[in-house]
Amino acid sequence: MWKDLKYLIAYIAPISAILGFKYGGIGYYAAFFVGFVFIPTVELLFPGSDSNFSTEMETEQDSSRLFDFYLYFNLPLVYWILYIFLQTIEVKELTTTNYIGLYLSMAVIIGTCGINVAHELGHRNTWFDKLCARLLLIPALYTHFTNQHNSGHHKNVATELDPATAKYGEMVYTFWIKSIINNYFEAWKLEARKLASQNHHWFHYKNEMIWLQIIQIAYLYIIKLNFGLYPMIGAIVAAFGGILLLETVNYIEHYGLRRKKLSSGRYEPVSFVHSWNSNHELGRIFLYELTRHSDHHYKSTRKYQILKHYDESPQLPYGYPMSILISLVPPLWFKIMNKRIKVLQSA
Repeated sequence: MWKDLKYLIAYIAPISAILGFKYGGIGYYAAFFVGFVFIPTVELLFPGSDSNFSTEMETEQDSSRLFDFYLYFNLPLVYWILYIFLQTIEVKELTTTNYIGLYLSMAVIIGTCGINVAHELGHRNTWFDKLCARLLLIPALYTHFTNQHNSGHHKNVATELDPATAKYGEMVYTFWIKSIINNYFEAWKLEARKLASQNHHWFHYKNEMIWLQIIQIAYLYIIKLNFGLYPMIGAIVAAFGGILLLETVNYIEHYGLRRKKLSSGRYEPVSFVHSWNSNHELGRIFLYELTRHSDHHYKSTRKYQILKHYDESPQLPYGYPMSILISLVPPLWFKIMNKRIKVLQSA
């Protein structure tokens, strides 16, 4: 039971953001510090765990509602922090360094408590989980993510067809442009294809993508109406930061990995060797086990608390936060990762 409470650690970042935004100064950087200084440092000092649950314990963990509530509580947290963020821009005199810290921390919250939790809930089948996922994606201005991720990315991962899979030797900066633009338009294509199968034109009231754009515009209009122009611009900047965080995670998760094309012209089935895995404990908790990404792609319906380690999965040498920082320095990233890919290819 006590081990089940470990995911409370994930709330350190949002709590630090709330306190940091309240007290200001260096506190504006608090959530960013937690994500990209505290966690990477701790993960360098302590080894990860590759242990898995027994069959009996896995069944027990899978049925526990506690792990669902950990996710749900992020919804009010994200909007509470967003409110404080907007109010801070509206009423406080801020320096340039204050703004930078404020935006960086808000981007971390949008990327982790928002998009990352929405990713987990977006794979669930209940209407409530899907609704929570949509609501969490609104502050990121990335509401199309669930559509494209579930129907596009999971189908085409580790192939040339997937814009969210980074090629060998591709820099993260060019990957950002490719992934953001192509994923957006692919979401439109997927929705048009779905409507065509129902004998509907793409410009139809059942087109979810149209409604999602309207919702995002309404969201920004409500911010402008209640807080003003500059807070609305701030919301857009923070959302863009959260998107870049997501796409950098996409970059490190599949960099250089490819599924083989079979003689039939189809690609081999997705397995636990087509994603980079990380067992670094603190990052696993902080990101609700997203770092056990190999099993997530192998069985996308498996809940985060029971994701497994496989010895055959390619392993990142560092946890996700440190890997994200390293990826921002392409020569260093290539030096570390390219030799690992060559070893995998020769195996």
